[in-house]
Parts: sequence; structure tokens; C-alpha cells
Amino acid sequence: MKARRQNLLGALWARAAAIHDVANGYRLKFAADADMLSFIAQTIDAERQCCRFLRFQVTVEPGGGPVSLDLTGSPGAREFLAEMIEG
Repeated sequence: MKARRQNLLGALWARAAAIHDVANGYRLKFAADADMLSFIAQTIDAERQCCRFLRFQVTVEPGGGPVSLDLTGSPGAREFLAEMIEG
């Protein structure tokens, strides 16, 4: 509920440079800003406590490249995430 009150996932979504559909979820891509990785980790830590069915996979590209976060889960996770972000 703390994550909901802070709207961390919505803030993360807003900071994404690109958002792509993947199987059962989304891939968010971010510029390699100094605080981006810590903000992603903070969001994951909060969201995993209330949405235990979600899977989080972070990829950090070498050489200061972009950071991506895959938010996936069981069937219906993409629809859940879309409704949560839009609502």
C-alpha cells in the first residue's frame, strides 16, 4: 500500500524513454542516469511486497548504455499493469 500511496510505479513509467509489450508484461527502457538504477530498485522493492505475482528483471547494458526493466507475470499481468498505470 505504501507503493500505491507514493505511486512509485507510475513515476517509474513516466521516466521510461520507451515502453514495449513483451509476453505477459512490458519492457521499460531508461537512460543511464545517475539515480535511475537506485530508483528502479526502490520501486521493485516496494512493488514486490504488494504484487507478489509480478516478476522483475533488470538489464544494465555495458559502457554506460541504457537500463531496461521487464515487468512480467502470469497471464493477465500486462492487463493488470496497464489498468494500474492508467487508473
